[in-house]
Amino acid sequence: MEAGDIADAASLRDWLAAMLADGSGFCDGVFLAQAHRAAAADDDAALRDVAELAAAFVPSRERQLETSAQGRAFIEIARAAWSCDGLDRTIAPCEGPIVYPVAVGLVSAAHDIPLPPTAAWLPSRARGELDLSASRLIPLGQTDSQRVLAALERVVAPPRPRDGRDAR
Repeated sequence: MEAGDIADAASLRDWLAAMLADGSGFCDGVFLAQAHRAAAADDDAALRDVAELAAAFVPSRERQLETSAQGRAFIEIARAAWSCDGLDRTIAPCEGPIVYPVAVGLVSAAHDIPLPPTAAWLPSRARGELDLSASRLIPLGQTDSQRVLAALERVVAPPRPRDGRDAR
């Protein structure tokens, strides 16, 4: 935005789509899915590896602090409000910081929430970027902000082919 590359709703939509499809949003989706799968399979070694790799992929110290704090907060809220018998056991293999997408994946798996509904968390990445910076700095109104988010739905969940098979 400072460089003038993002100046309106269309350029913001393009940037967010790239972030979700090819950037950090894509990585978050991969780490969420892998953490969910490892936790659901009770594969402690895989879960530990995913948590470690996801933390290593965080590009800056500031972002590391932010996403680790979000992950920790998500786990604590889940413990306080929606605790389940397997939650602490699922979290135990993760020895270092647990970044937000990994926390979402493992808490969802501990609650036996299937991966497809868990992945609905991904659009919140775009929403967070939109709320935290873009809608204030461009500025965008509520209607344009919602239009940007609606356009990103196809990036996160592409339409299925008419024969019903999964396009991904």
